[in-house]
Amino acid sequence: MKGSTRCIEDVPLNGFHRKLTLCSGGGSFVDGYVLSIIGIAMLQMSAALQLSEFWQGMIAASALIGVFFGGFLGGVLTDSLGRKCVYFIGPVLFIVCSLAQLWVASAPALFVCRFILGLAVGIEYPVATALLVEFLPRRYRGPRLAALTIMWFAGAAFAYIVGNLLMSQGGEQAWRYVLASAAAIGLVLLLVRLGTPESPRWLLSKGRTAEADEVIKGVYGPGFSLANLPEQPDTRSGSLWGLLLNGYGKRLVFVTLFWSCSIIPVFAVYAFAPKVLQALNLKGDWAAFGSIAITLLFVIGCIFASKLINVMGRRSMLIHSFLWSGLALLLLGLFPDGNEMLVLALFGAYALFIGGAQVLQLVYPNELFPTEIRAVAVGIGTSLSRIGAAVGTYLVPFSLQSVGIGHTMYVAAAVTLVGLAAAWAMAPETRSLSLRDAAALSH
Repeated sequence: MKGSTRCIEDVPLNGFHRKLTLCSGGGSFVDGYVLSIIGIAMLQMSAALQLSEFWQGMIAASALIGVFFGGFLGGVLTDSLGRKCVYFIGPVLFIVCSLAQLWVASAPALFVCRFILGLAVGIEYPVATALLVEFLPRRYRGPRLAALTIMWFAGAAFAYIVGNLLMSQGGEQAWRYVLASAAAIGLVLLLVRLGTPESPRWLLSKGRTAEADEVIKGVYGPGFSLANLPEQPDTRSGSLWGLLLNGYGKRLVFVTLFWSCSIIPVFAVYAFAPKVLQALNLKGDWAAFGSIAITLLFVIGCIFASKLINVMGRRSMLIHSFLWSGLALLLLGLFPDGNEMLVLALFGAYALFIGGAQVLQLVYPNELFPTEIRAVAVGIGTSLSRIGAAVGTYLVPFSLQSVGIGHTMYVAAAVTLVGLAAAWAMAPETRSLSLRDAAALSH
């Protein structure tokens, strides 16, 4: 088929798409790395800076607080200034703030560095995913966006490897090298992103048609032009108010609700897996094995989901993910005193089945909103979902102590089943649709 008659969403995957997936996935990788590396350095860092329990908690939470503000900021900047410009803010902040941790001498200074790193992570989500989805062919849109979730776990795993290696070799100042190590990833991310073009869809939305046409020819070949991108400019506001006024309020509620319900139990389980497993009578080697197995099953669940997303469809995958993972949590609540194999099997089932909802966190927000407000919607979803995750994680130790493990599992199951209700009532099907049709309110 000639380029002059072919929609760019139907072209084969090429080297540019593969590189852009890698570049955009770097943001999720750094997120996993930055949020995990602090735990490795915490013990030595606390002693060196004489941190009180208050400052230990604040520094541990600082990056999550930054992600909350960064999501909002990144969404607004990406839709107003463009994808290409904002695409380089995160890597620069990763480099500068990571290196600054080599010289911090107080808890407030370290808090500021970690907060800005979280800010950079929050900025990454809307810009990296919006730029990627606006170039990807429709056939590969779901699987490629879903794969970014796997990058988070890869970053977390890499943090444990690098962090423990540096801690064993770095002496009394090892914690500084551990925290500063994220600068190397930021530098790599900055270098590989050089030369990334602006999104033609964003250019078109701003009336910059000549530039949009030039980008299309540069990426897809001289036989392609704006005629191969059937999307017209729009004047919709990129603000939250503009989002609501233009009929996308219901979709924003859906995205925020399902995103929050899918990560609240995950963050809680992931952060307190040993404590939760101990409460379920798994001790010693069983608890250690269980923590590792659950982490691996989270990854496997996301991998399976990314492979099945075009087979099952978005709506069906989300409903089944919440249904079966919620059932696993419910059974854990019913049998908190079950034998080791039963507990591990149910926890493993939860980790495996929740993968569908996990990978859709970056797929649905990017498909359900038009170019003019896409990044703002992703940013809002990122920020608001982190509130629930932070609150849920904070409450887990209190819940275990006050109401016990059984009722804690009931609460986690209830959160998951709220996600199921939201999916059943509001989740649309966007599989096989063009990006323009997926974002239209009519389907």
